[in-house]
Amino acid sequence: MALCGWWLIHFLVFTSCSAHDFFTSIGHMTDLLFTEKDLVTSLKDYIRAEESKLEQIKKWADKLDVLSAAATQDPEGFLGHPVNAFKLMKRLNTEWGELESLVLTDVSDVFISNLTIQRQYFPNDDDQTGAAKALMRLQDTYQLDTNAISTGELPGLTLTVDDCYDLGKVAYSEADYYHTELWMAQALRQLDQGEPSRAVDAVTVLDYLSYSVYQQGELERALEFTKRLLDLDPTHQRANGNLKYFEYQLAKQKKVEKVEKVEEKEEETKVRQRRESKDDYLTERKKYEQLCRGQGIKLTPRRQSRLFCRYYDNNRHPRYVIGPVKQEDEWDSPHIVRYHNIVSEKDMEKVKELAKPRLRRATISNPVTGVLETLPGQEAASAGWTSPLCPQHHPVANYGLGGQYEPHFDFGRKDEPDAFEELGTGNRIATWLLYMTDVQAGGATVFTDIGAAVKPKKGTAVFWYNLYPSGEGDYRTRHAACPVLLGNKWVSNKWIHERGQEFRRRCGLNETD
Repeated sequence: MALCGWWLIHFLVFTSCSAHDFFTSIGHMTDLLFTEKDLVTSLKDYIRAEESKLEQIKKWADKLDVLSAAATQDPEGFLGHPVNAFKLMKRLNTEWGELESLVLTDVSDVFISNLTIQRQYFPNDDDQTGAAKALMRLQDTYQLDTNAISTGELPGLTLTVDDCYDLGKVAYSEADYYHTELWMAQALRQLDQGEPSRAVDAVTVLDYLSYSVYQQGELERALEFTKRLLDLDPTHQRANGNLKYFEYQLAKQKKVEKVEKVEEKEEETKVRQRRESKDDYLTERKKYEQLCRGQGIKLTPRRQSRLFCRYYDNNRHPRYVIGPVKQEDEWDSPHIVRYHNIVSEKDMEKVKELAKPRLRRATISNPVTGVLETLPGQEAASAGWTSPLCPQHHPVANYGLGGQYEPHFDFGRKDEPDAFEELGTGNRIATWLLYMTDVQAGGATVFTDIGAAVKPKKGTAVFWYNLYPSGEGDYRTRHAACPVLLGNKWVSNKWIHERGQEFRRRCGLNETD
C-alpha cells in the first residue's frame, strides 16, 4: 500500500490551552530542567553576592573588635589622643551609618525577579498530583516494591521520607488507601532507619497508616498502629478516640464470629468460590498489565516458527521510492509487521523539534458523544500536522512520567458517531505507528485481545489493518501503550483511511471476508 507524503510538514494551528500537564510529556519536562538550571545559576550569583557582603561586614567587625578591645582597657588614655577622639566621632556619625546601609542592602533583587518571572511557568498542584499518580501506576503495572523505588534500585534518584509521605498524601486525597498504606509504611520504615525529615514525624505517618489500613478492613493492624502512635504521643486526641473504637469493633467482630462460626464458615466457602471464579477471569486491565510485564503473550513456538523477515519492494512499484525495506513479521493473525530503518535520524529529530512546542495532553473520542475528551490514565501529550498530499491528521505523541494510553480501537465502530465525517475520508483501514526513540524499560504496544506485545525500536514502524476487506472492524486490533518505566518515548501515527484506497485494497468477493 502506498503511503502519503507525510514528511512534508505543515502544522495545524492549535487553540491555546493550559500550560500545565507537564508530567504528560518528557519533551515539556526537559524545558523544566533547563529552567531549574538557570534558577540554580541565579541562586549561586545571589549566594556569591551575599558572601561578598558578609565578608565586608566581617572585616569591619574584626577591625573594630581589635580597636574597641584596646580602647576599653584605658578609655581616658585612649580618648586623650585627639586623633582617636576624632575617629570615634567619625565612626559613630558616619561609618556605622554606612555599615547599616550595607547590611540593609538587598542583593537578592535579581534572583527574586528571575524566580518571580519563571514561577508562572512552574508545574502546579495538579501536575505534582498527576506525577505522583503516574508513579503509582508504574508501581502497579510492573509490580514494583516501594522500597526498590525509594532506595534507588531502579536507576535514578532515591526518595526521601518527605517524598514518600507526599506520595502517600496524594493517594489519601484520592481515597486510594492501598497506596496510602504502601507509601506511608515506606516513610515510616525510613524514619525507623534514622533518616531525618524536615516536614513529618512518626506520629503523623502512623496516623495516616492506622486510618488507611482500617479503611481496607484490617482492624487488628489499625489497632496496632494506633497503639504505637500513642506510645509516642499519649495525648493524641484522635488516636485515643480511635483506640476505643477499634477495640470495640474488634470485640464485636469476635463475638459475631463466635456465635455464627458455622454459618460464616459456609458463607466464606461460597465467597471464596465466587472470588476464585472471578480471579480466574482476567479482566482487560489485568491482561494489559501482564502483557506490559512480558507475561501472557499467546504466540506459541509453532506460530512463532511461521514468522519471517524479508526485503519488501511492493513488486517494484514505480512510486515505492523508499524500498526495498526490511520487513519483519511481529504477529500472524491479525498480521502485524515491522519495517526496519524506515526513517532517518535527521527526519526523526526534525519531527520532534517541530512537534514539541505544540504538544498538548492527549484526548480520546467518547464512544457515546463522539467528543474528544481528556481521560485519566491517558498520560501522553500529542501534536499533529497536515501535509499537502495527505490532508488527514498525523499525530505525534511524547509520553511523560508513567506515560501510557489505555486500550482502544483505531477504527470507528458502528454504534459510535462518525468520528471521521468532517474529514470525508471514511473509516481507518490501517495504522502505521513509527517509533522515534528506543525505550529503556516499558512502553510496549500491546494488543489485549490477542496477547501480543510489540516493543519500541527507534527508526522502525509497525503496520496493521484495522478493518477486514469487507469494511467491518477487526476487534482483535484493540491495543494500548504500556507505561514508560525508564526512558523517553516518541511515536508518530499515520492512519490510512478508506477514501482513495479502493483499488489498493479491494473488497473481498464474500461479505464475510
